Amino acid sequence: MNKKAGITDFIINKESYFLEGPHSRIKDFGFTLEIMFEFIKGFRTLHFAGPCVTVFGSARFSADHPVYKSSVEMGAEISKLGFGVMTGGGPGVMEAANKGAFETGGISIGCNIKLPHEQKENPYLTREVTFEHFFVRKVLMFKYSYAFVVMPGGLGTLDELFEALTLIQTGKIKGFPVILFGKDYWNNLLKQLQTMEDNKTIDTKDLELFLVTDDIQETMNHIKRYATDKPWLMRKKIPKPLKFLGEKVFFWR
Repeated sequence: MNKKAGITDFIINKESYFLEGPHSRIKDFGFTLEIMFEFIKGFRTLHFAGPCVTVFGSARFSADHPVYKSSVEMGAEISKLGFGVMTGGGPGVMEAANKGAFETGGISIGCNIKLPHEQKENPYLTREVTFEHFFVRKVLMFKYSYAFVVMPGGLGTLDELFEALTLIQTGKIKGFPVILFGKDYWNNLLKQLQTMEDNKTIDTKDLELFLVTDDIQETMNHIKRYATDKPWLMRKKIPKPLKFLGEKVFFWR
């Protein structure tokens, strides 16, 4: 049996076991400790990256696809604004956005996830951290982001999009721009959101929580307006890694 595949299967099965329901107090406490240490690992890596923009999107687009090419340009332009580009660290849109930042000489961060298929670290990362749990990964990607760019994607992308919109709608995060890139791709989703507004399951103002565009420059202007031009966001002091804690040696790339 492939050793790496065996480890991944063990992790997936362990997580499935955890989500089955209540277990013994000791086992659930053990899972709690694992999750705590996974958060700490993420903090130690991402705490020193500076302001980032997270790009979400499908892992399934190849390098010759128009969405991949747009994502490369998106990553480059975000980097030129002075932000680090953060993605899920895998292939497709994630690789493309990281590539754009990497080739521009910017910070390119991957928050990877251990999966039995599709997900592997792309070669355009200046910093990387790998998680076992989706929810830990998502929390940390949101924690260190100042804006979210949502390229065409699948179920995972929709999960990340609606998590962001829900956090903004409920006031858990404030002043964070969300951009849906690709008007044709997102058209049916916008119709569904309009149906929700018509039925009063969301407010009319909730449809103003995001920008829909096909224009990368419009995306940059939106990010500048709602992130770069807000001093209370950009003046946050970036902590420095402490050598005596091993942060520079083990977690700083």
